Amino acid sequence: MRTRTRRAAAVATAAAALLGLAAPGAVADERRLPDPAPGGPQRPYEPDVTGPRNIDTLSATITPDGGTAHGGTAHGGTAHGVHVAFDRTSRAEPAGPPAAARRFVFLFDASLRFRPDAFPTCARTTIEQHGVHACPQGSRIGRGTSHTYPEGTAEVYAFNTRHPGGTRGALVVVPAASTILELTWERVTPHYQRAGYRWALDEILPPTATPPDQRVGTRRFELTWGATRRTGDGRPVSFAETTARPGTELGIGLWSEFVTGQTVLPETTAVRP
Repeated sequence: MRTRTRRAAAVATAAAALLGLAAPGAVADERRLPDPAPGGPQRPYEPDVTGPRNIDTLSATITPDGGTAHGGTAHGGTAHGVHVAFDRTSRAEPAGPPAAARRFVFLFDASLRFRPDAFPTCARTTIEQHGVHACPQGSRIGRGTSHTYPEGTAEVYAFNTRHPGGTRGALVVVPAASTILELTWERVTPHYQRAGYRWALDEILPPTATPPDQRVGTRRFELTWGATRRTGDGRPVSFAETTARPGTELGIGLWSEFVTGQTVLPETTAVRP
């Protein structure tokens, strides 16, 4: 087993103390989970419904993207372009379909930074009217797969965007389901900063005409964040970068809230290769 770095161990210890984790990688007590990004857009209110308890797990990987590699960053050290892959699984206890989600908040290690300003954006209206293939070249910043319950899969795409009002964020699109989800970049609260995170992508799943207790959650959701492009002078630029040294374990988390009112926070680490 790879020996944890002192920094990763410190992060895990801080997270455990803050969130009541029994051990690194465990899921925090859902009754004690603070919201990582309470200042972002607010989801329309819906009362909690009776439903199953979800059991979520998370794994993550970090891989080089072949793009940025330069020194002299504002955070110190050398920045290297990377892809950050989330792989979440969810099941209901004791059985049956998992409860549907209200929000997902993707949590990124403090050594990760993002450069949405260096990539083209795609507007929601463009996708609604013309589909994902009408988005400007270079605006796709992620891709993945949604695994529906009880079986079946659908392609997932993520696009860099600027929301009305100027807020930077992303659009997660599942064309097969005609789904477009809006995400905003948020600085996490001090609680989560002390646990080793800095930036979060806050994703809201808006209410639908289907009653909450009849909505079905996904059994697995894979989404990799990252992209590269070349600037006008030919220099490569990465959407996601890290200043962590090779071999460092980076913290990754996924705070989730469901229609039942349950919140969970599976956490994991991914080694910077």
